[in-house]
Amino acid sequence: MAEVKEKKYWYVTLGDFFRNIFLTFFAIITYSLIGIKACTYDLFVYLYNTIVWHLDKGYKRTKEPANFLQVQNDKTKKKDKVYNYSAKTLAKLEADYRELVRDLQTTGATRSKEVNAYYFKVRDKQGKIIKGTMNGLSKLDINAFLINEGYQVYSIKTSPLINFLFKDSSLITVKMSTKELVFWLTQLSTYLKSGITLNDAIKLLSKQVSKKKSKARAFQAISYELTLGSSFSNALEKQGDMFPALLINMVKAAEASGTLIETLEDMANYYTEVDETKKEMRSAMMYPAIISVFAIVVISVIMIFIIPEFVKIYEKQDIEISGITLFVINVSNFLRDNIISILGIAFFLLIVIVIAYKNIKSFRRSVQTFFMHIPVIKDVIIYNELAIFTKTFASLLRNNVFITESIDILSKITNNEIYKGILFKTINNIVKGEKISEAFQDHWAVPEVAYFMIVTGESTGELDNMMQKVSDYYQGLHKNVVNNLKAFIEPILISLLALVVGGVIIAVVIPMFKMYGELL
Repeated sequence: MAEVKEKKYWYVTLGDFFRNIFLTFFAIITYSLIGIKACTYDLFVYLYNTIVWHLDKGYKRTKEPANFLQVQNDKTKKKDKVYNYSAKTLAKLEADYRELVRDLQTTGATRSKEVNAYYFKVRDKQGKIIKGTMNGLSKLDINAFLINEGYQVYSIKTSPLINFLFKDSSLITVKMSTKELVFWLTQLSTYLKSGITLNDAIKLLSKQVSKKKSKARAFQAISYELTLGSSFSNALEKQGDMFPALLINMVKAAEASGTLIETLEDMANYYTEVDETKKEMRSAMMYPAIISVFAIVVISVIMIFIIPEFVKIYEKQDIEISGITLFVINVSNFLRDNIISILGIAFFLLIVIVIAYKNIKSFRRSVQTFFMHIPVIKDVIIYNELAIFTKTFASLLRNNVFITESIDILSKITNNEIYKGILFKTINNIVKGEKISEAFQDHWAVPEVAYFMIVTGESTGELDNMMQKVSDYYQGLHKNVVNNLKAFIEPILISLLALVVGGVIIAVVIPMFKMYGELL
């Protein structure tokens, strides 16, 4: 009887043990998947909605220029104060002023051929000493601009070090994001419609970004150029890479036709739609990427930390291991012994691939061609490129930008080498007197629908309207493909994760059955 009880005791114990194993791994899979979803999709949606809500709220607060000016005036009244400085500081300012006057009467009045960065020291109407930098052609021009702004100027200096740190060609570059550009264009067009002059509108926008010194300095430079009599497009062009070439050429055409306000509104709508398209593209790629990373982390934790614990149990029971169990244990040992090297090699390869993609044209073209032949992925890329390309082309044509300049701008807005090749072929066709549509004919990256719509627009003389229709059509297709891709990829990744973890569980449990048989 004692022997029977002993067997029953082992039977009950092993049954509980197997049940606990299955419950543990089931809990790992369940909570891992729930955690992945909560940390990726749900968190992403929550943050996105919160940010959009705040942006919309901030936009509504500053939408009406009159209200904004009233708020600015109220804030100014509350913050007005008189600044008093010591006699030593005032004496130093007076000495700087005398030196500036002498300089402006000699070399300071000479304009240089190239733009230089100037460091200035001024006092505002409240007596506050303000220091800053701005770009210009001479100290005399900078002095005149600052006086016109209502400042008392005491010092204006330049040097190779100041040029290196603050000039547009320095290592410190300024570039507006798409969101900032949309907000800036919307505000600027609103101010102009309300009757505010262009220069005053730029000054108001400069005050709005006063905390961002690099952008405030750029807006101040635009105001400086406008004060000297430069055109708005020329002032934007002198700010380096801050404003896209597309916007500059649109403004240049608008100045010639007298439709600046309409063009600014059109460009705001254009960049809003482009930003939405890019968001959809990033959303489609981000979600599966994050899930894949979490899946790799979960599997790695199981292989590195959990499998070795089971190996200890097998060794204590002296169980012979073979088949899939041996394979999983070997993989676990390999990962545990070489995890640092694997991570280092992966990080190094990632850096090499990124650098090669950015700098080697042939490599970038090969990678893009590879992804553009993968089912579903190719539709996401092609529809996105066509939507942006045709939308930009339509905007350029509507604003009477020359066709050759339009093609040159289009080649700069895309990083896809396949479409750049199509655009260069288009330029050659224009030079030869051939049709634009011939460059798109029978090309694997251009769907037939898009080609025939371009042919129709070219033959009817309404290429700009047809390009806009092509853009709207493929933007809708792109949105549908992205939504379908997200819905399609999630169950596939979760199934793969469950399959891998399930395989690991089976590999771990098989020796347990052997141990159970020996105990019986």
